[in-house]
Amino acid sequence: MSKTDGLIDELCGTLQPVKRLRSPYLRAAFWLGVTAILAAILVARFADMPTFVRREGADTKLEVETVATLVTGILAVLAAFMVSLPDRPRAWLLLPVPSFALWLGSSSYGCWRHWIAGGRSGLEMGEGLHCFTWIVALGIPLGISLFLLLRRARPLAPAPVAAMAGLGAASIAAFLLQFFHPFDVTFVDLGMHFAAVLTVVILARAACRPTLETKDR
Repeated sequence: MSKTDGLIDELCGTLQPVKRLRSPYLRAAFWLGVTAILAAILVARFADMPTFVRREGADTKLEVETVATLVTGILAVLAAFMVSLPDRPRAWLLLPVPSFALWLGSSSYGCWRHWIAGGRSGLEMGEGLHCFTWIVALGIPLGISLFLLLRRARPLAPAPVAAMAGLGAASIAAFLLQFFHPFDVTFVDLGMHFAAVLTVVILARAACRPTLETKDR
């Protein structure tokens, strides 16, 4: 018994206090707030705001698409922080689904309208490659910064956490693209947009094990 007590004392003597994680709402708000500040600087410095405001004000569909894109990003980020905790239900993964569907629907309607008005030009490749590059190039660093906060939770199921993080980062990148995208997209361009989003999600999913997975498993 004395040896057992000594072992317990020895083990307890080497323990370090564990810092409790803040609320997932607060951590998500922190990341979104910092991202919003950096995005505001980027937009103020490089975007053509008069053109953006004029286009948004003249097209209700475009307003819906822009808002749905941003909401998808915000809700996906919140879902990532929620499902990173073991006591939160997986139902949080469905949080960005309605806004993502609205984003896809409004974008598809805009492409269809462009196709009806422009004929074959509505099916041609516009600026899709540039849009793909933008979303991936901006979505990756956003995803990395998001991973730095999510990894502290050491999620038991890192794959869905990473997927939500990738969706959130890519959606916010797609939202910012609207400020630098003063023209209608074709169906091919729309496919490139969502291919870029999917690419960021896949890359995030592939990076989940070395960055998010619990070390002792």
